[in-house]
Amino acid sequence: MTRVTTGLTSRTWILDDRDLDPLAALGPGGFAWFAGGLALATSGVAARVRPVEAGDVLAEIAGENPLGEPGTGPLAVGALGFDGRQRLVIPARVVGRTAAGLAWVTEVGPGDDAAAAWPPVPTAATPDRLDRDGWRAAVNEALDRIAAGRLDKVVLAREVTIALRGPVTVAAVLDRLRRDQPECFTYGAGSYVGASPELLARRRGRQVVSRPMAGTAAQGDRNGDDRRRVAAMAASAKEQAEHRLVVDEVRARLGALSDGPVRAHGPEIFRLSTVAHLATTVTCRLRDPGVSALDVAAQLHPTPAVAGVPRVAALAAIVELEGFDRGLYAGPVGWVDARGDGDWAVALRGATLDPGGRRARLTAGAGIVAGSDPEAEWDETEAKLASMRAALTGG
Repeated sequence: MTRVTTGLTSRTWILDDRDLDPLAALGPGGFAWFAGGLALATSGVAARVRPVEAGDVLAEIAGENPLGEPGTGPLAVGALGFDGRQRLVIPARVVGRTAAGLAWVTEVGPGDDAAAAWPPVPTAATPDRLDRDGWRAAVNEALDRIAAGRLDKVVLAREVTIALRGPVTVAAVLDRLRRDQPECFTYGAGSYVGASPELLARRRGRQVVSRPMAGTAAQGDRNGDDRRRVAAMAASAKEQAEHRLVVDEVRARLGALSDGPVRAHGPEIFRLSTVAHLATTVTCRLRDPGVSALDVAAQLHPTPAVAGVPRVAALAAIVELEGFDRGLYAGPVGWVDARGDGDWAVALRGATLDPGGRRARLTAGAGIVAGSDPEAEWDETEAKLASMRAALTGG
């Protein structure tokens, strides 16, 4: 592969401001990330790169960086989309704060400090896709394919467009999400914003962690049945089987990169305000230290948690049965630095805001396996949409 040459340089310096809120530095169409104490926000554009170019470009421009911690220095950031074809951005300016409270700025130049990394995407006032009847038909068709042995699992998603009391800003939604859902990966890429519970890939040196999720129980309604629902999910043969499909696939794909055993710890119950999930932490040590967090994310995406098993048949079913382009939904979202360290979440529980902030497009999915009930799966998507609806409306 031809090495990419940009002529860019970078400089990172520490700020004497432990109260700094990076969100205040988010530029128009910028990127933001809040997770595990790390906070960063970007403005401007130094370069747009294909994912396969990101490592070479970052290595070339890596300059003075007195911190040397993951997430500092020049970064490639963004949301790659479900089809993985989006470009990443190397921001002209990153303002961040470490979990220990150390604030920093990285500047990459020559860059355009005023450029929007991702311009606003108009949100058409289209009918919901799928509506309830369409959803029922799609799930039943998926169940027929499972019964015929063509699929073990497929994840079907539906899309809704909601009117907001607006205007609602990306920064306001990010602020609400990071406060209300601190256990999630809060992200913003242009007008796409959300808080995902699911870690696709984290790389620190040669250590890799993934935390796939599958199996869902509704939480937080007025009936106070949360414990019963969680217990039923944990005991359900259907939910356990769906979860094992995901974990086994993640372990197999990481096995191709690992120099030793791939270990799985779980499943455990991961509780959120509107749903609880079965989650398993999967870890390995990379055989090749040159494999970046972005490379690991590409190896794993799409997991059976957002696509299905077998992968090819599930992806074909998604195209045929959903009836819309997923866009950024369920694709990798995150960052990678010049050392190859990075965090990539699965872009779930998100919404695309229209340029005026008065409408939003939301997407949620459910895993369909043998024994799935269309009405129960509809209710699952409603529970998954609830947290984002609340963040958008202030409810």
